[in-house]
Amino acid sequence: MSFPSDLEIARGANLRPLTEIAQDAGIPTEMLEPYGAGAAKISLDAIEALADRPRARYVVVTAITPTPLGEGKTTTTVGLGQGFGHINKRATIAIRQPSLGPTFGIKGGAAGGGYSQVVPMELFNLHLTGDMHAVTAAHNMCSAMLDAHLFHGNELELDLHNITWRRVVDINDRALRNIVVGLGGRLDGIPRESGFDITAASEVMATLALATSLSDLRARLGRIVVGYTKAGTPVTAEDLKAAGAMAVLLKDALKPNLMQTLEGGPALVHTGPFGNIATGNSSIVADRIAIRTGDFLVTEAGFGADMGAERFFNIKCRYSGIDPDAAVMVATVRGLKAHSGNHRIVAGRPLPEALLAENPDEVHAGGDNLRKQLSNMKAHGVTPVVAINAFPGDHDADLAAIAEIADEYGARCAVTTHFSDGGAGAATLAEAVAEACEEPSSFKVLYEDDLSLKDKIAAVATTVYGADGVEYSAAANRQLDTYEAAGFSHLPVCIAKTHLSISSDPSLKGAPTGWTLPVREVRASVGAGFVYPICGDMRTMPGLGRQPAAMGIDLDESGEIVGLS
Repeated sequence: MSFPSDLEIARGANLRPLTEIAQDAGIPTEMLEPYGAGAAKISLDAIEALADRPRARYVVVTAITPTPLGEGKTTTTVGLGQGFGHINKRATIAIRQPSLGPTFGIKGGAAGGGYSQVVPMELFNLHLTGDMHAVTAAHNMCSAMLDAHLFHGNELELDLHNITWRRVVDINDRALRNIVVGLGGRLDGIPRESGFDITAASEVMATLALATSLSDLRARLGRIVVGYTKAGTPVTAEDLKAAGAMAVLLKDALKPNLMQTLEGGPALVHTGPFGNIATGNSSIVADRIAIRTGDFLVTEAGFGADMGAERFFNIKCRYSGIDPDAAVMVATVRGLKAHSGNHRIVAGRPLPEALLAENPDEVHAGGDNLRKQLSNMKAHGVTPVVAINAFPGDHDADLAAIAEIADEYGARCAVTTHFSDGGAGAATLAEAVAEACEEPSSFKVLYEDDLSLKDKIAAVATTVYGADGVEYSAAANRQLDTYEAAGFSHLPVCIAKTHLSISSDPSLKGAPTGWTLPVREVRASVGAGFVYPICGDMRTMPGLGRQPAAMGIDLDESGEIVGLS
């Protein structure tokens, strides 16, 4: 008998009323704003209402550097949350909201998988409560007001060649990456080059994720820089008088969304900032609520530990003031063998037979990536736990090799089967995490606010990535000088680089050494609250492949969605 699809499993779930889930978590039901039967907004008043409740242990789920095989971070996050229930502990999970781009592109949805999912799956992956569209509208409101300002005389003296604010849409559409606006006639605007990013890459999305309250969101929106004058003076959304209208459009979007796992546990789903150029983590306000709802709060950081977890520690935790108690490092046999560099793996094609053969030596070779990521956790003073996401056909000797690497670093380790067994398959992992959280916390950020931007970049590059140093283009040096002069040097850094390697070169697997991080450009997300150096070619608007997932998504004769994954 074949294993059922994620959608079939999700549709077979016995959903609990969200009021019951809220009550179990201690969230007053009057603070729920239902969006149908599957989701509800949580009023921000819940932060104060829950303030006297005990603080949960705070656990971040991260992983080795991603491979085309997928390591299963979201599935592990959900599985771990469910697993705590099997050891008589109460847990809430907090994860990002998916973009329609990957849902209809090649990656698919982001609700987890197998018997470790957030449900209803269709609602989760398609629109949910409309937060993505609110971000799109707020961002494009600012874009429209900027172009109207230019049309009506450009009183702020914006340099047409140094406008940094673009437009966004929540669909993969490569044809919109670079455009010219204002074509037509005199009444159709000022012609200039611009472009579109995907909504998840919007600074508004990152701002929403890092805001700590509605008033903080309003202030951050005002600080968004849309461009510069010829003298290099930044022009903000506040200067355009756009920030107020943007805040109005985002007022409800700032409220986290309550959903549930397949086993009826609470799941807060909120915000989805891009993992390459932004934080790649769910929202601070969701965590501020969830941290008071049980024994454990389990959240997920995007991509590998060198990216999502580093930003979780140095950006999200810096602004939230909530220190993590443990980090779960997801690893797979196949993923570590891929990091040995011995196999060519192409998404959508059969796996090489040699990859599936028993070979613990190859796991140890690729295990340099796991070793470096565990070292990165310890550099931040966080106790790591290795979750071995086991697949059918994995060999015992290969699984044991991962456990040996974990033991080298004094990290607890557990084999998990949560995809096929749900929470029961993650109970051993839950026990290991609970033990790790009992260890004294020594969490620390990697750098202090008062360091220069270059010193902050160097700290991440050398300590987390293992680079020998950093090289800057002439343009990057000028931009850093501009940001220092504008008073942005106190901000943390969010280095935009490939997610396919700890280095800036996606072809380098494992834990590369003897390389230098090349910074070609530096941009400032002042509203969100970080400066992001760009290393390599970062695509902020994905494109659809020859056979995108959208081709297989449809409605059947009874009106049910089919093909969603």
